[in-house]
Amino acid sequence: MMNFLRRRLSDSSFIANLPNGYMTDLQRPEPPQPPPPVSPAPERRQASQSAGSSFFSSISNAVKQTTAAAAAGLTEQTSAGAAKKAKILLIIDEPHTDWAKLFRGKKVHGEYDIRVEQAEFAEINLMAQADGTCTVDMQVFRNGTRVVRSFKPDFVIVRQHPYSMAENEDFRNFIIGFQYGNLPSVNSLESIYNFCDKPWVFAQLANIYKRLGPEKFPLIEQVFYPNHKEMLTMPTFPIVVKIGHAHSGMGKVKVENHYDFQDIASVVALANTYATTEPFIDSKYDIRIQKIGSNYKAYMRTSISGNWKTNTGSAMLEQIAMTERYRLWVDACSEMFGGLDICAVKAVHGKDGKDYIIEVMDCTMPLIGEHQAEDRELVTELVLGKMNLLIPRTPIPSPQRPTATQQPQSGSLKEAQTQPGSFPQQRPPPQGGPIQPQGPHPQCQDQLQQQHASHEGPRLQGGVRPAGPPPLLQRQLSQATQQPQTALQSQRPQSQSVKRQPEQKMQAQPPLRSQPKTPQQQPQPQPQPHPQLNKSQSLTNAFNFTESSLFRSNLNEDEAKAETIRNLRKSFASLFSD
Repeated sequence: MMNFLRRRLSDSSFIANLPNGYMTDLQRPEPPQPPPPVSPAPERRQASQSAGSSFFSSISNAVKQTTAAAAAGLTEQTSAGAAKKAKILLIIDEPHTDWAKLFRGKKVHGEYDIRVEQAEFAEINLMAQADGTCTVDMQVFRNGTRVVRSFKPDFVIVRQHPYSMAENEDFRNFIIGFQYGNLPSVNSLESIYNFCDKPWVFAQLANIYKRLGPEKFPLIEQVFYPNHKEMLTMPTFPIVVKIGHAHSGMGKVKVENHYDFQDIASVVALANTYATTEPFIDSKYDIRIQKIGSNYKAYMRTSISGNWKTNTGSAMLEQIAMTERYRLWVDACSEMFGGLDICAVKAVHGKDGKDYIIEVMDCTMPLIGEHQAEDRELVTELVLGKMNLLIPRTPIPSPQRPTATQQPQSGSLKEAQTQPGSFPQQRPPPQGGPIQPQGPHPQCQDQLQQQHASHEGPRLQGGVRPAGPPPLLQRQLSQATQQPQTALQSQRPQSQSVKRQPEQKMQAQPPLRSQPKTPQQQPQPQPQPHPQLNKSQSLTNAFNFTESSLFRSNLNEDEAKAETIRNLRKSFASLFSD
């Protein structure tokens, strides 16, 4: 029957066909509020409900606004975090190559974007600090607009010669600044600085020549002159004189006889630099073997204009097969100065059919041939791999936990802590009323101490009484100290009742103040009562127990509590009785 009624009443057609006035609560989707009785109380209730609804609506609005603000702040933090996740790559190169396009979409450790800053040495300045940070200021002109920015690079690649005597520009101080700021790079900054003097690099080639021999590593003969004063010995002519540290065929002169050699010596004197001499090789073509990471390429360059300098004038360039002989050359040179990631070996193939190694270049070498785009991609992949290897992941800072501050300790607490096996003395509970200018009567205080001595439990070992009350006694004392101050003042005449105690009890236990306090008998000193303390404070000092002394006693815990309660009741009865 009940199931039938439930199904019948739940039918929407049945409820819709009911006459008006019948079961209106079923016809409406939501039950209305019952009509309030005519009285002022419901009006106040409705007002309170409306006020409560407005209060909750204001709370909900505030929550919505707070949520929106938090979402906006989270968006800002997310954007700021995304900006912080970019690693800055500084590329020192001429503007004809746009390296930003090559590194677009690349990431370091799979999560950090790469922000490319490209400039020449003449367009930057830097400041390196002793903690290993390097700040670079850059001023460049892009499409007629001057761009000025300051940043801290995370990685650097040098594609421009840092030292060139031809342009009278020396940027070796920037290499020193990068090294001072502990900035990783390709190639290493140490190798880049060592390549700033070609005779210094040729000395390394001479070591490889001694190690491998002339068959595997055919190095050309060379003579070094630190200045013009030593250029007196007449070498075998014709020779090639290289003055100072220059690039792209500059500073190289072909000398046919000793008269021309004397003229070149005077030029070296004006340049105030070093010079080297090499025998002139009548070459058929030049050979260049380059290595970018693990990729090898070999090129042959033949002069068309007839100039003995194949890198000057018109020349024909073609790629040749990479042989094991060429691979041995470039691999041996890539081990110089701790390792070279990008390097190239230049050699001359003479008409006599022999090869002569004349020079090695580092990461500042120009890209040649039809595969320059591929070589740029290889440099990009090499730099990305080095950034993943040399740039550490930025750790997420852990939230700082608040350190617990120690409260200042009094002299008694410091003395108690220095003693082994002792516990710090508990502080007296706060007083309920103001401190009276005059303290309790000294005679009444003596009598209270004597009464406590007569009712206290057995002593501990060594004749030392417990030094403080247990927690239950402290709660009783704190309740007693919260009585009105006038009641304590009115009870001062009652101190005479303390004098009527039997003399036998007073003689059984000597006064507490008369006992000698030695370090062997008492582990911690008793604080002297201040003259401004009231009777409740003197009573608290009289019952000076500690939990540690109570635990060391031979009494049971229940018996000690019962004895303490009895002593407290007797003391309060004699002190507050009429």
